[in-house]
Amino acid sequence: MDVNRAPLTPISLLRRSVRVFPERTAVVYGARRVSYREFGERISRLANGLAALGIGLASKVALVAPNIPMMLEAHAAVPTLGGVVVPINTRLQPAEVGYILGHARAEAVLIDRASVELLRPVLAGLPALRQVVVVEDAAAGVESGWRPPGALDYETLLARSPAAEPALALRDEEQPIAINYTSGTTGPPKGVVFSHRGAFLNTVCNALQYGLDRASVFLWVVPIYHCNGWCFAWTVPALGAASVCQRRIEPLRMRELIAAERVTHFCGAPVVLQFLANLPDAPAFRFPRTVRAVTGGAAPSPTLLAAMRRMNVDVTHIYGLTETYGPFTVCEPQDEWRGLPEAEWAERMAHQGVDNLLAGEVAVLDGELHPVPADGRTMGEICMRGNLVMERYHEDPAATAEAFAGGWFHSGDLGVLHADGSIELRDRAKDIIVSGGENISSIEVENVLASHPALEEVAVVSSPDRQWGEVPVAFVRVRPGSRLSEAELIAFCRERLAHFKCPKRVFFEPPPRTSTGKVQKYALRERMWQGEPRRIRGH
Repeated sequence: MDVNRAPLTPISLLRRSVRVFPERTAVVYGARRVSYREFGERISRLANGLAALGIGLASKVALVAPNIPMMLEAHAAVPTLGGVVVPINTRLQPAEVGYILGHARAEAVLIDRASVELLRPVLAGLPALRQVVVVEDAAAGVESGWRPPGALDYETLLARSPAAEPALALRDEEQPIAINYTSGTTGPPKGVVFSHRGAFLNTVCNALQYGLDRASVFLWVVPIYHCNGWCFAWTVPALGAASVCQRRIEPLRMRELIAAERVTHFCGAPVVLQFLANLPDAPAFRFPRTVRAVTGGAAPSPTLLAAMRRMNVDVTHIYGLTETYGPFTVCEPQDEWRGLPEAEWAERMAHQGVDNLLAGEVAVLDGELHPVPADGRTMGEICMRGNLVMERYHEDPAATAEAFAGGWFHSGDLGVLHADGSIELRDRAKDIIVSGGENISSIEVENVLASHPALEEVAVVSSPDRQWGEVPVAFVRVRPGSRLSEAELIAFCRERLAHFKCPKRVFFEPPPRTSTGKVQKYALRERMWQGEPRRIRGH
């Protein structure tokens, strides 16, 4: 560390909380409460234990678990060693998990007992993976089962490791802190590289932008495996605030936790808000204290925003991508909006807004990278540049160059610019479907469908859905002489893809094509979204 400069890292903020607020509650999980003193000790034990296993500078450590305390501990322990966390979606299929582990060259994986079977079919093909650590959790409902050869128990690893705080192995704030995998539009998933600097800036930005402080109580709803929980895996401990963990989202239990733990904040896709709004007594229910919800992935509808306001939930609408550390823009309500009719107020609240405090610059650009008029009508691509844009795609310079063409990150989302400077999404240029906050590559689904021997042609597009916002649907042509039902085809997909990626409906009709033979997916989207004002929905 120089006399007038220290590398930026969220780990330094966590260490401050451990030192300054040792008796404050850091983590709540069921009946268990962990102070910052204990939290810091567990992080140190994990870091020392991993170091004894050979994990160090630039080592990749994969995390496969729901929102349990291990995820928060690992997000601090691994970067302390100069290692890189690689969070993996627990809803993926073994082949998808195996691809990510192999592409990242993960040397170790910390995995929840309920997800261990994901490794069985792929373990032999992962020569770089030297150690599996299994987290046993009674709440998982899985008491025993297969263990990979040589697997360690997580709590045993911590118990046998020293509690002394290890030195922070950070040489450069541009070192990778995480690789987050996102659905590839034309191929396998891409690894998005986050730096310590970017993670630090988004950690601080989250606190400033959404009003968290040491008295905040954060309920874990957004999966930590999504962009490190939109970087809140570092924000909450950086402030000395409390994290309330939960394995799964159960709307009534979630509402009970908010009340019992005096939760002040949570983040999640609009579908989570819809779950709360759909509870039988929701129209008459109101939280005694205002709860702040940060939502993104799709625009919340006016009806949903109005329902949340009645429940005393203050919704902040954000927009971003894995490539932008999660949130990049925020809808900033203006004072004059307070007197607007509810429908007009909700419409403005559904805009994706403006760049957040530390993000950088966001623009709506035409094909020549010129700004579109601020008329709320002219469409362009939403592009970003600045502090909260990824470093690169892991080991994919061609995809990185394409994403950064012209000095901007190209989101692949289409939108308009309003006179007040806020952006609004209208459609997607990429073949990505965002369903309940999960990214789905339509091309990935098409490739699986096309492997069915009875199919000749396949096209997958999004369709609006009341619960999930949008879902994939398929248009297929069956080979002459073959017979195939919708249920059979969906089951075929479910054997090969994470279930949330599978088509919800199948139309047995050939996709329309241009005179040159190209499938007109735009025409199919138009058909599915007829009557909708935009081609993106929040619920």
